[in-house]
Amino acid sequence: ELNAPRRCSRGVDPMDRNVHWVFLGSPGVGKGTYASRLSALLGVPHIATGDLVREELSSSGPLARQLTETVNQGKLVSDEIIINLLSKRLETGEVRGESGFILDGFPRTVRQAEILDEVVDIDLVVNLKLPEEVLIEKCLGRRICSECGKNFNVASINVKGENGNPDITMAPLLPPPQCVSKLTTRADDTEAVIKERIRIYNEKTQPLEEFYRLRGRLLAFDLPGGIPDSWPKLLEALNLDENEEKQSATA
Repeated sequence: ELNAPRRCSRGVDPMDRNVHWVFLGSPGVGKGTYASRLSALLGVPHIATGDLVREELSSSGPLARQLTETVNQGKLVSDEIIINLLSKRLETGEVRGESGFILDGFPRTVRQAEILDEVVDIDLVVNLKLPEEVLIEKCLGRRICSECGKNFNVASINVKGENGNPDITMAPLLPPPQCVSKLTTRADDTEAVIKERIRIYNEKTQPLEEFYRLRGRLLAFDLPGGIPDSWPKLLEALNLDENEEKQSATA
C-alpha cells in the first residue's frame, strides 16, 4: 500500500534518517519485539506507551491507583493521561539529543493520531497483522522473568491457513534455565481480558488504519510466522539491510 520510504534506502547513514515511526497491531501481535529490534538496528529509542503506563503504575504517583483499575479491567487508558506521559518522554528525549523514535502502542484512536500530528510529524506507520486465534494463543503463552525482566513465550503455535491464507507456525521462545523458576504472567493476560482488548482494539483502532492510509503513511504487514520468518521479510518491506549497521538487531 506504500512504497518503502526513500529516507531509509540502503547505505544511508541512520543518523540522516528521520525515523518518526509508529507500530500498530492488535494486542500480542509482537509490536514490542519488532519495534525494539528496529530501534537497536537504527539507533533510535523504542517508546512503548504500555511501558510508560507500567512505570507510572509501579510508582506511587497520583495516577497509579486510577491506572491500576483501568488496566486490570482491560480498558484503554484515557488520551489525556497517555499524551501527558508521552509528552514528558519526548521532552526528555529531546534534552538527551535523541534523533527520532519508534512509537509502540500509541496512537490507538483517530483522535489520538490527530493530537500526535500536532506534536510531531510521523513518517511511517507499520501495521502488523495476525489472525485472532494466533493472537490469543500468543498472549496466553507470554511470560516475564521477575528477576531479569526479559519476555518469553511458552506457546507453540501451528495454525492451518484457511481461505487461501498460509499456515502460521511459531516456535516457543523459551527462557534459559536460570529464569525458568522466576517466570510470571501479566495480570491482564487472561483469555477474557485478551478477547476484550482485541475487541476494543478492532473497534477503536481499525479506523486509524484508514486515517494513515489516506495520508500515504501506512505499511500493512502480515506476519508470516515467528521472528526467524518475519524479521528478514519486515526488513525487506522497510527497504532496510541488517548488515548495513554496525549494531546488529539480533544481538
